Amino acid sequence: MNPAQWLVRTASLAPRAPALFKGARLEADYAEFLDRAAALAAGLRAQYGIRKGDRVAVFMSNCTEYLEALYAIWFIGAVAVPINAKLHAKEAAWIIADAQAELAFVSRTTESRLQDVAPACLKNLLDVQGAGFAQLRQQNPLSAPEGIGADELLWLFYTSGTTGRPKGVMITVGNITAMSLAYFSDVDEVQAQDAILYAAPMSHGAGIYNFMHVIKGARHVVPESGGFDAEEILQLAPRIGHISMFAAPTMVKRLVALARASGSLGEGIKTITYAGGPMYVADIIEAVDVLGDKFVQVYGQGECPMGITALRREFVSDRSHDNWKARLGSVGVAQSPVLVRIADAAGTTLPVGEIGEILVCGSTVMRGYWQNPQATAKTIRDGWLWTGDMGAMDADGFVTLHDRSKDMIISGGSNIYPREVEEVLLEHESVAEVAVVGRQEADWGEVVVAFIVLVAGQAVKPEALDAHCIANIARFKRPKAYRFVTELPKNNYGKILKTKLRTMLENGDGDE
Repeated sequence: MNPAQWLVRTASLAPRAPALFKGARLEADYAEFLDRAAALAAGLRAQYGIRKGDRVAVFMSNCTEYLEALYAIWFIGAVAVPINAKLHAKEAAWIIADAQAELAFVSRTTESRLQDVAPACLKNLLDVQGAGFAQLRQQNPLSAPEGIGADELLWLFYTSGTTGRPKGVMITVGNITAMSLAYFSDVDEVQAQDAILYAAPMSHGAGIYNFMHVIKGARHVVPESGGFDAEEILQLAPRIGHISMFAAPTMVKRLVALARASGSLGEGIKTITYAGGPMYVADIIEAVDVLGDKFVQVYGQGECPMGITALRREFVSDRSHDNWKARLGSVGVAQSPVLVRIADAAGTTLPVGEIGEILVCGSTVMRGYWQNPQATAKTIRDGWLWTGDMGAMDADGFVTLHDRSKDMIISGGSNIYPREVEEVLLEHESVAEVAVVGRQEADWGEVVVAFIVLVAGQAVKPEALDAHCIANIARFKRPKAYRFVTELPKNNYGKILKTKLRTMLENGDGDE
């Protein structure tokens, strides 16, 4: 089953139904959406030689053309490789090389950044605002999507790993189908009158939520800004109506703050699905108080996209249950396609309430890591995905996150892995040792702080380290503060004790 068939079915049943919007402006109905995607697919096959199973990168900011490109890729059975437009060009190039993508859909800003560092495998850059893309739209559309089996690759999503190098998560047709259908039963219902607003990057969870809205023939709206702007959303929502959106907790907090200040009740907003970082109980209570019964929480990972647990709106909004506050602080219960359990290091299931690693198995779990059998074997054992997240489960099945064993930092809804930043800083000639941790921060959730041991006799200013980071990794990953120390705390085995570093930050000893 090729998900492009969902687009074909919807376009056949409701060809004039509005589909693609930029702001409040209609850009295509479903018949036009299908024609564009099928024509692009024909061009990809005829002019660029893209075939079933080939990887095609999508490295661009949010726009309606993003969806056209995705469905063109899937129409011919190729594999989409979404890349966050905020990544450094060198990071994007590494992903493209690892995936061996011969073609990349880009926008003008990403194209200019990528041209100088493009890997040898990348033969073509296709600017979605350019003449080449427009010309492909004029091809005779393919008559039907290529057949794809349930276990075949559809979405190759790169998530940073603790080794410092991204790993390609292989998401199959079966994974996407299970996730999409579970959304209707476990997260939210979708009707044709609804609209999905892409305020978060379409390369991540927001983009994945396109499927269920295509299935139901709903509208797809990209803000004029192409991203998250709280004022823009509150003004646009009443004009569009019945809007659903994916948002990181920090985005929710900004939206709520503006709504409270302006007296808005979030008119036109139907559902806000929040995920991607810790949502404090006080913050979600305020969100419900200000905007009403609009919130749903999901918990997932790149390895199990949006598909581990869900906290439905009735649990988010309910204040009558004796245990409502504890439930509100949880990430909900297992979604329909999966089993979730809490286990110790040996994989033994722990009793109710005890903290251990969160394990999940089921049809939303990835096939494995791209060309990385060792990492796959380490992460998926006996059919269970070891998430690396620590949590506990209560007697009713509600899971509460307690820590992240992988030391991931979530800042502004974006995942940052310390090892990745550490390796870049260690390339600086003045840096002898480094340890990166997250510091709690009200607006961003966490910010990156780097503890630095300098080479003997060397001196360096934070500005120089900033410049070094910006030249090698995405700007949002760079440390917001540097702490220069004579040595890093270590145990008897030489392992850096990041718990002690976090304690230093909690005591206010983290800024330079």
